Formats: sequence, structure tokens, C-alpha cells
Amino acid sequence: MTNRPPLLVIAGTTASGKTECAVRIAETVGGEIVSADSMQVYRGLNVGTAKPTAEQRRHVRFHVVDVVEPDEPYNVALHQEQARAAIAGIAQRGHLPILCGGTGLYLRAVTEGLAFPPGERGSAVRLRLEAEMEELGPEVMHARLAALDPAAAAGIHPHNRKRVIRALEMRELAPRTGSPSLSHSGSRWGRRPACPVPVAGPAVDAPRPDAYNAAKFVLTGPREALYARIEQRADEMLAAGWLDEVRALLARGLAPELQSLQALGYRHLVRHLAGATDPAEARRLIVRDTRRYAKRQLTWFRREPDAVWLSWATPAEREQAVDHVLEAARRLAPADAQ
Repeated sequence: MTNRPPLLVIAGTTASGKTECAVRIAETVGGEIVSADSMQVYRGLNVGTAKPTAEQRRHVRFHVVDVVEPDEPYNVALHQEQARAAIAGIAQRGHLPILCGGTGLYLRAVTEGLAFPPGERGSAVRLRLEAEMEELGPEVMHARLAALDPAAAAGIHPHNRKRVIRALEMRELAPRTGSPSLSHSGSRWGRRPACPVPVAGPAVDAPRPDAYNAAKFVLTGPREALYARIEQRADEMLAAGWLDEVRALLARGLAPELQSLQALGYRHLVRHLAGATDPAEARRLIVRDTRRYAKRQLTWFRREPDAVWLSWATPAEREQAVDHVLEAARRLAPADAQ
């Protein structure tokens, strides 16, 4: 027996089926789901972030979803604080906490107890940029740097993630005016983002890696099947009103440069509404970037040595995966919750 709080972790790439799996487990054992998705935190970003449906929310309680407005700051330190509080509350109610998501840095911050020093605004900016790098990829982040300071970007390889993040961090922390480029070429810093970033928050007392009695699973499947599902889901989201959702967000006066509107797919629809691309090209870019993001997620999850990988490709494999996760969930869940 252990006195550590139980925690079931279900991770996977975008379109891997992790939410479906988590809901099925939660319904069976009396669990509650804590999201580990960097974009589902924003209110109003529903279709393109694949938030749990109204039907799913009627059956299972979700946490750390819809917690900030699209123009409010958010970062991994804030998510860690909110997720840990949610997990503690779920355990106190005698239910099983299920941490579910695909943002690797958010998952690791909760399960491995990453510590974020308070009072260091620079660390908060860097944490956000690292999460954006994970989701958007080095090409997009380097292009952002190039737009802010072409001379500095020219001296950094697009795939040198650390230097790109450091350069972007320095620009965000620079004074509003009069700050030179790192290249000393006479170019100026770019405009500060419309969404300021707060201090990282009280996450210093992060749990040790063994703070939870955790079982971790990663849903996977053949690359071709995943890509087909990504393409199908993009079409489903567009048919469900994704473009109208983006149009409504912009109509509220939200700046396209906001962190929230740089989310996967959203930036392409923003550019389409600005006349930069036609619908077919916007769709192509969404599918392309989602595939690239899935590759980065797979790379991240392969570095999780204690996670069990389960195939979610066929109906038979999905049932086998649910049975496997359910066995672990029943070991973790309080007896009166089952």
C-alpha cells in the first residue's frame, strides 16, 4: 500500500483517441479528468482545440479547461498549479484523477515535479516559449523571430531551438523602445506581444517525481493511420464551424498575434480570413502542421521511460487498450469509487 495520491495518465498525439479513452475509463471507475492541453485552457477556442464535447462533459467532470480568456496570459507554471490543485481535490472526493493530454511539457511538469522559481518574469516567458516551441515547431518560431529581428534571426539556424527561444525571450523582456537588436545591426526590437506574461507563480513546492502513485499510458498506432485520422479530423472541424469560430474571435477585437490565436490551425485560418490564403491552402497547411506536431509529440513521449504504449488503431486494439488501462485504473481507484 502507498499513501501517495493515485494518478492515471493517458497521453498521446493529437487525434490519437486519448480523450475517448479517458472518458470511458472515468465513466467506469468514477474518475475525473484533468486536461494537460496548452490550448484547451482558453474560453472560446472550442472546435479547433478538440475540447471535450457537451455530451462527454455531462458524463464526466473535466478540470483545467476554459480557465482563461484568449487574451489572458497562461503558462506551464500556472497549469501545474491548477492541475495539482485539481488532482488533490479529486482524490479528496474519493475519485480517481486522470491526467489526459498531449502537451508533453505540461504533463511532465505535473508528474515529474518541475520547479519554477517565483519572481522571475524571464523564466515565465521562457516557459511559455518552450511550450510554444513544442506545439508550433522550430520553423514557425524562427519565422516569428525573423519578423521581429531579421538580422538576429539570420545568425541563428532555424532548428537551434535553444537560441531561437533565448532570442525571442530577450525581445519580450526588452524595454518598449530604444532596445537594439542582438545583431547590433541597427534594427529595432519588435512590438511587444499584446498578451503580457505574468510571473511564473507559486510552483516552487512542486512534487517529487514519486509524489503520485501513477500509471502512465501513451496511445499510439501506425503513422499512416494517424495521418489519415488527422486529415479526417481537420475536415470534421472545418465542417463543424471552425472558421466561424475564428471569425467570431477576431470580431471581439482579439489581436491575431495573441498566444491563443497562434494555436495549431488557428493562425492559418486567421491568415485565410485576412486574404492571404484560399480555403484549400489553409486546409493543407493545417494538415501539414498537425502532422509535424504529431511527430514532435511522438519524439517527446519516447523519452518517457515509465510509460506503457498501447495501440489505438483498430476497434479490436481500442478495446484491448481500454481493458489494459482499466485494469490499472481499478488498482489505483478508491474501492468505493468503483
